[in-house]
Amino acid sequence: MSTKSVTAGTVHTVPTDLRKALAADRIALAQWEGLTPLARNEWICWVTVFKKEQTRKDHIKRTIRELKKGIRRPCCWIGCIHRTDKAVSSSVRGVLAKRRKNS
Repeated sequence: MSTKSVTAGTVHTVPTDLRKALAADRIALAQWEGLTPLARNEWICWVTVFKKEQTRKDHIKRTIRELKKGIRRPCCWIGCIHRTDKAVSSSVRGVLAKRRKNS
């Protein structure tokens, strides 16, 4: 499958590195294509939100591995804060506030 035919999320497009990893694994790609746009969006955000390149690479590897296990959303992820179609929940606001305090 072409790397151009990897379906995006609700807010995020699929970055090149994740797109290549998905295209290289037909099982992970099939699982990816079976996800809802919101679930794909969560995975994309979970991969791209980190600043360190190694963390991003690790998250891409974990995304492929977990998709192959049938896991549909990233574990322990507060959710995409980039969505504008709904308000950020109070629980997510609390997590973000703690992160700001600790930075």
